[in-house]
Amino acid sequence: MTNKPTVLFVCVHNAGRSQMAAGWLRDLAGDQIEIRSAGSQPAAQINPTAVQAMREVGIDIGTEVPKILTTDSVVSADVVVTMGCGDTCPYFPGKRYEDWQLTDPAGQDIEVVRGVRDEIKTRVIALISELLPAG
Repeated sequence: MTNKPTVLFVCVHNAGRSQMAAGWLRDLAGDQIEIRSAGSQPAAQINPTAVQAMREVGIDIGTEVPKILTTDSVVSADVVVTMGCGDTCPYFPGKRYEDWQLTDPAGQDIEVVRGVRDEIKTRVIALISELLPAG
């Protein structure tokens, strides 16, 4: 990829997992990757426990707003990472998809959400290493 790669993180409510993933990618890759997130049924606000868990590691996602998943957002992405949205995510042949099986942080206590946060970080680091050439 000669241009900056675009990653779209998708979960149902765009309030927890996808927002944490976008926060990690923004923090770890800076402006080297275009970052988007969306949900098939966006919540009214970001999950406060996800916000708390991310603040613990110095990343503020509290000002983010859940966004609706659009066909255009999928078409314009180089990589679409889904997290539990199943058949509600549009599929386009030839597009790179990854499905990350992660616990939904909705209604979970902070300990569970911290585990999800840390697992997302590991996956984001691996994704960065694939998208950005070393050096």
